Amino acid sequence: MRDQDFLRFPDLASRGIGGAVVYANDESFAQRENLITPAAPQFDESEFGHKGKVYDGWETRRRRSPGHDWAIVRLGAPGVVHGVVVDTSWFTGNYPPEISVEAAGLDGYPSPADLAEAEWTTLVPRSPVAGDTANRFAVADTHRYTHVRLSIHPDGGVARLRVHGEAITDPRLLVTGGLDLAALENGGRITGCSNEFYSAPTNIISPGLPRSMGEGWENARRRDGGNDWVELGLAGCGEVRLLELDTSYFLYNAPGAARVRGCDETVSDPADEGSWFSVLERTDLLPDTRHRFVVPDPRPTTRLHVDVFPDGGLARVRAHGRLTDEGHRALWLRWLNALPRAQARTVLDGLGVPGDAAEALLAARPVRKVGELPDRLAGVVGP
Repeated sequence: MRDQDFLRFPDLASRGIGGAVVYANDESFAQRENLITPAAPQFDESEFGHKGKVYDGWETRRRRSPGHDWAIVRLGAPGVVHGVVVDTSWFTGNYPPEISVEAAGLDGYPSPADLAEAEWTTLVPRSPVAGDTANRFAVADTHRYTHVRLSIHPDGGVARLRVHGEAITDPRLLVTGGLDLAALENGGRITGCSNEFYSAPTNIISPGLPRSMGEGWENARRRDGGNDWVELGLAGCGEVRLLELDTSYFLYNAPGAARVRGCDETVSDPADEGSWFSVLERTDLLPDTRHRFVVPDPRPTTRLHVDVFPDGGLARVRAHGRLTDEGHRALWLRWLNALPRAQARTVLDGLGVPGDAAEALLAARPVRKVGELPDRLAGVVGP
């Protein structure tokens, strides 16, 4: 992956998908919560408050003692981090000269005290940054993390922290049977897009209802007689039983029609046009409407290709269904293999895996087949 390629992955830390800044050792000048605001940082040169100049970011006091400042972010969607952006926009004389970023994976809902005792892994070593700049750092770590810690050396201000990566859901939480196979928080992702001139396609798989047209995917006006499209990778191989194509807030720029196709890349090559099958035939769409379509003949699929005709915006795409048995097993194995060792040991204890078997499993990762798991765990994951 090239250094800038990670920007195509969603921001796992964003408040828009449930991220939170759970602790900062200092926020004297500007509050920590600003770090994960989805919108770009703003600046009004005339705005001053009781504490001084008002900044849209996190800013600590001038440090008069050794050490550094830090803030901890709980990811809205735990996952594998491919890169981070430490954005110092508008901080010109008060930005930190250096930063570092670490990550941890913990079970449950740890308190700041728990986090202080956690095992942290360095994602970005202590590195110089520039002021008023979106400083970008690629990450090669392949583990799944739940929290990141931004350290600034020694003090100063940061406008935004973006943590780009792939979400990996906790399969222990998938107990209701059906789920949105396309949802970002369940491990869905965007795998391709024809055009994202106005807004990013990741918006269509984000949590919750849209609140404006800007929270959807909108392409440019097409003049060449073709059509636009977006492709989604599902959380795992599953059968889509109910599709939702939401054009909320798109009043005069919704697509005239849409079509959805599927492909199971576990048995065929998505690059082969013949591998794709119809999930929803070309169907007219209305503006500002949540369209729901029952899929008459659900088939196993790992990807969806949504065509819009000829162009126009979608607010959300939902693909409600169930994982296949193989998809369920694959999701469990990916999750278990990606957990940091300390969290994996906690998880295995909670699942009743004996100590010797747990240690043997940790040493054997990555595990490729359910048959390689201890008997106690294989029974949970499924045959």
